[in-house]
Amino acid sequence: MNEGITIHSGNFEDEVVRSPIPVILDFWAAWCGSCKMLNFTLNQLAEEFAGRIKIGKVNVEEETLLAEQHQVITLPTLAVYQGGALVHKHAGALPKPRIAALIQDMIAAEG
Repeated sequence: MNEGITIHSGNFEDEVVRSPIPVILDFWAAWCGSCKMLNFTLNQLAEEFAGRIKIGKVNVEEETLLAEQHQVITLPTLAVYQGGALVHKHAGALPKPRIAALIQDMIAAEG
């Protein structure tokens, strides 16, 4: 199963900003129960949309600077990048169909 790419300050530019495909960043923490549930959903979606999206994981306890830059207050938080720009941010867990619809919209926009 695709566990996503660990994103940190050192690889953020290459993996997110310069990514040729849309990126969903999952801001999470080990103690967050909702984060664990969302992780399962994101792993499924990463497999379903392999090669068309990228899932990045940001551990907020290890990457406080990235969490601050994205104004992450609630966990989990999803930040969506397309063409190197932040285009959507959502605090809290989302159901799989809503995330899938967001992904399909991003893929359609890439056209």
